[in-house]
Amino acid sequence: MLMTIVAILLVLWLVGMTTAYTMGGLIHVLLVIAIVVTLVRVIQGRKVV
Repeated sequence: MLMTIVAILLVLWLVGMTTAYTMGGLIHVLLVIAIVVTLVRVIQGRKVV
């Protein structure tokens, strides 16, 4: 479940890179959230993928 959310956030970030003038700030916040969630999983010792 958590990895699905991370994947969705990363896809949204990639879409945001192409539409930077309309949603750039929000997408980058979502990217930071996705990275933090992934790091938390690594620190907890769970599989990332």
